Amino acid sequence: MTNTLVITNASIKNNIASSIAHIHICNKPVVKTLHHAVNVTSTEAEFFVLHCGINQATCLHKISKIIVITDSIHAAKKIFNPSAHALQKQAALTLGDLREFFNCRPENIIEF
Repeated sequence: MTNTLVITNASIKNNIASSIAHIHICNKPVVKTLHHAVNVTSTEAEFFVLHCGINQATCLHKISKIIVITDSIHAAKKIFNPSAHALQKQAALTLGDLREFFNCRPENIIEF
């Protein structure tokens, strides 16, 4: 079983949102993404960086466990919330990535 670690953070300063995701496998950095956006809420920025991190981790080969470390657990909960909310379209994209990840091998897991 190969584990991948997804570490995310998002913040807003002077109306500019910055989001960063680091992905590590076996203590080695694999992917680092940094995005900037204007006129978004902190929840939107946090949700976006979670989506990017999960998307990139699910695309890596031979990964069976994804561990997400974030201080945005309220945004992460929106991914799995079936009720209508402003980020529902993005949640559907993230869930699609996770469905493919779990369909590859039933023993695949994700932890927050």
